[in-house]
Amino acid sequence: MPAIPKTRYARSGELQIAYQVVGDGPVDLVLVPGFVSHMEVIWEEPSAATFLEHLAQFSRLILFDKRGMGLSDRPGPPATLEQGMDDLLAVMDAAGCERAALLGVSEGGPMSMLCAASHPDRVSALIPYGTYSRLLEVDGYDYGVPEEVIDSLFETIAEDWGGPVAINIWSPTKADDPQYREWWARLLRLGTSPRGATDLLALYKEVDVRPVLETITVPTLVLHRNRDIVVQVGAGRFLAESIPGARFVELDGDDHVPWTDSWQRVVEEIEEFLTGQRHAHGVDRVLATVMFTDIVGSTESAARLGDRRWGDVIARHDELVRRQLDRYRGRPVKTLGDGFLATFDGPARAIRCAHEISEAVRTLGLEVRAGLHTGECELVGDDVAGMAINIGARVSALAEPGEVLVSGTVKDLVYGSGIEFADRGEHQLKGVPGDWRVYAVESA
Repeated sequence: MPAIPKTRYARSGELQIAYQVVGDGPVDLVLVPGFVSHMEVIWEEPSAATFLEHLAQFSRLILFDKRGMGLSDRPGPPATLEQGMDDLLAVMDAAGCERAALLGVSEGGPMSMLCAASHPDRVSALIPYGTYSRLLEVDGYDYGVPEEVIDSLFETIAEDWGGPVAINIWSPTKADDPQYREWWARLLRLGTSPRGATDLLALYKEVDVRPVLETITVPTLVLHRNRDIVVQVGAGRFLAESIPGARFVELDGDDHVPWTDSWQRVVEEIEEFLTGQRHAHGVDRVLATVMFTDIVGSTESAARLGDRRWGDVIARHDELVRRQLDRYRGRPVKTLGDGFLATFDGPARAIRCAHEISEAVRTLGLEVRAGLHTGECELVGDDVAGMAINIGARVSALAEPGEVLVSGTVKDLVYGSGIEFADRGEHQLKGVPGDWRVYAVESA
């Protein structure tokens, strides 16, 4: 995890608004956050941190938590658009910023548009991302969300706040990643309370800045992913059609948050729009074999043994896994609750490592399932991402207790190694196109 930038405070009336400044590029860029934010927690997620670091390579990036959110004062009811605009300008003043481009993400978009229309002397450019002029659908505006959908989210927040609420629509490509789910729950939990979240939704239901759009005169770039579930892409097209001279870029992807699902394109479009140049902000890509392991029946075992004894077992399990990773040149990427994600530069070594892990942990009375796939991986800081990771996770989920399961790609790559397999048939892997044949390792 990168070092968290220093948090400072700007005074807005009687309130203190938390902000950070990252980078020293020639363009001031303010990220206006969406639904819930926490400036320090966001740096704990590698994909979010990488996204912010790349923005800061060509800008002086200014982050802040809206009043009622994260590290800023929480005075009660959420800020109106006008109050939010006052807080934004106070942050710009405190950061020594006379004029800035505004990146209005999701619910941060309407306030950014109002500020651009009201203060063109302070706003150099406007970049609405994944946002809208009106949240709810209404006659003559078909791009909004039905009110009953928002009301159902009220119920979900009341029942499930503290967990990864709505991760399946905000970050569908990461919804099955245990570490990301844990981080998302932590971001929401520390960002605001259940009451704070429902108060925000109630406010958003009333927001409508459509009358403002035609008065915006600053250069505008509208970015929107084409399969965004939270805000449909038509809402982005409507913005671009309504703001004079605005340019619209439709991005291919499913996620609502900007830092996952081909975030590089988001960064490149913003950089070219603000600086006239586009650099390659892609992460390094390598061919690797990914291995997922998972302890079978861990919840039941933990309940049976108790927290202390189970903690001792897990510590011993982790030690055995890391020992085999060292032996077979595997790189531990992260632990996933009761399992591991690791990468290898050779598929045969990965198979033999998974087999040895399965044998070693039996001495602890444990069974693990393991899944392997070889493909191109994106290196994102110390983490890895990409379709190969998704396939590896899906293959692992198909494995039986004590079984090492591999994709057909892995099997083909180790031909001649002496490793023997049993055909486990074709399967459809969630979120992965096509049918995939998988094989169980019989001898390694």
